[in-house]
Amino acid sequence: MLVVAPYRGKNFLGNFSGNPAAGFLFCKKREQSLRRFLAILGLISVVAAFAAGIFSVGYRAALGPVSEQGQVYLRSAADRLVGQLARFRQLAVLTADHPDVGSIARQPETADSLLPLLLKMSDTSGALEIAYVDHAGNMLASSQPSHVGQSFAQTLHFQRAQSGALGFDHSVLNDGTRIFAFMAPVYIGGQAAGAVLVRVDMETVEESDWRSAPQVVFFTDTEKQIFVSNRSEILHQTFADTTGAAEFAPNNVTQTAGHTEWQITGQRFLPSNALYLELPQPIIGMIGHSLISTAPAQRLAGLQALVGAALSLVFGGFLFFMAERRRALSAVNVQLEARVAARTVQLTNANVNLRHEIAERREAEEALRKAQSDLVQAGKLSALGQMSAGISHELNQPLMAIRSFAENAVQFLDRDRPAEAANNLDRISELSRRMGRIIKNLRAFARQEHEPVTDVDITSVIDAVFELLQPRLHAEQVIVNRTQPDTPIWVRGGDVRLQQVVMNLVSNAADAMAESDEKQLDIIVQPAGSQVQVIVADSGPGLHDADKIFDPFYTTKEVGQSEGMGLGLSISYGLVQSFGGNITGRNRDHAGAEFTVSLTRSEHTDEME
Repeated sequence: MLVVAPYRGKNFLGNFSGNPAAGFLFCKKREQSLRRFLAILGLISVVAAFAAGIFSVGYRAALGPVSEQGQVYLRSAADRLVGQLARFRQLAVLTADHPDVGSIARQPETADSLLPLLLKMSDTSGALEIAYVDHAGNMLASSQPSHVGQSFAQTLHFQRAQSGALGFDHSVLNDGTRIFAFMAPVYIGGQAAGAVLVRVDMETVEESDWRSAPQVVFFTDTEKQIFVSNRSEILHQTFADTTGAAEFAPNNVTQTAGHTEWQITGQRFLPSNALYLELPQPIIGMIGHSLISTAPAQRLAGLQALVGAALSLVFGGFLFFMAERRRALSAVNVQLEARVAARTVQLTNANVNLRHEIAERREAEEALRKAQSDLVQAGKLSALGQMSAGISHELNQPLMAIRSFAENAVQFLDRDRPAEAANNLDRISELSRRMGRIIKNLRAFARQEHEPVTDVDITSVIDAVFELLQPRLHAEQVIVNRTQPDTPIWVRGGDVRLQQVVMNLVSNAADAMAESDEKQLDIIVQPAGSQVQVIVADSGPGLHDADKIFDPFYTTKEVGQSEGMGLGLSISYGLVQSFGGNITGRNRDHAGAEFTVSLTRSEHTDEME
């Protein structure tokens, strides 16, 4: 049986119906609790919105350094790739200029004799294949003999080479090997009569350590195919920089603070959120791309938002619990200030270290430039030291003659014979002019030249060199044969620096003929189209290793000799290159060595002549 107790006057206030003050207090507490809850909820909402704003602003600001880092890495990767391929491009050009290749171009039926040279150059350079292709596009000789007979007539890089330019192409073989090829024209009589093909396996060009880099770098060709990448899983895929059906494309593309941001899913070794960057590389006909993860920017922005939220909560808690949390708030402020101070010290130290590094690099570059200048000046002073004995003799003879003529002139005047005295004075004047020319050439050769490249008369340069070297050549009984035009020949260069180049070549020739029975030095100056060639040939024993003669510190002289340390030809090579010219050395057919200096003929040659 259910028994219902009678209602004894209790309302929603419970047992406080008989105590109105207690009921009011209870309602007041409930209202305060509700207000406190709403205030806390509002504070949390404001803090959350504030933190979201800080995260958005911080993330946008952090994308700038991330983008700069990605651009630096992409530019560095592109420079490394182009620099590695440039070695093989230069190899193609140098091989096309080789005399044996020119002989094959004139006599294609002897193409088999080119195989040892191609094998040697391929093994030395690391190229996958070096071959000669005739003017019809047929491969006549190759370091891989099985490829002989292939036709390149319809390829763009062969057609470009036959037009006189350097051609290049890339392809993927059936086995997946990525090949980059260069074709350099072989000239016969000023016309392209064939080409040298240099193929390189991209696996030998790519650096092994860049595959572990967090930044994703890849290069695409004009067909949007990924040809080079530090992520092998995306090689050979079709690329698209917008969402689409390509093999490799972003799932979503957004623009954030002027930066292109990609979202990528389903790629294990690629960042899910990344900044997309690209850098055209017209030198190799490709475009470089980079994907750099935005996770560091997200972490930094999250940390900033967290710090901002914490500060907001601390400030709100300070207002809300001013009395109760004053000590705790002070401790928290001290901790935060310590963190900010420590971080400030770290950033200040990093900034100071960066400035020191920049200063050290500038000092190193300046020291390098000064060392190069001092090395050139040391070469000139070394040459002057070797010529000092002969020059002293060349100056001493006129001085003694001047003294004798002066004494005789005094006696003639005492005897009232002015005609004979005048004759002696004329001789003294001529000898003084001769000594002045020698001293002028010495001073010009010894000074450091800082002027830019100008128009220089190469014949006057050679005249000045021989006036300085004449005592030595005469003492060593060297027969000099000079063949040059009667009119000045103007080239682009520096007067003193060209004197040093010719001085080094003539001095080396005299050193080489020191033990020869026949000492004959040939100097030939001849225009060759837009170039002027200066040929210095001797009758010495010739060059032991023509491929190393321009290497620094390479010399065939005995250690300890005063002639030098093998820097003369290296310095000359650098000087000629700075003028936009070229210098080569080879052994003559009969005996001796021959050096050819090719200089750019001045555009104002005709006006000056």
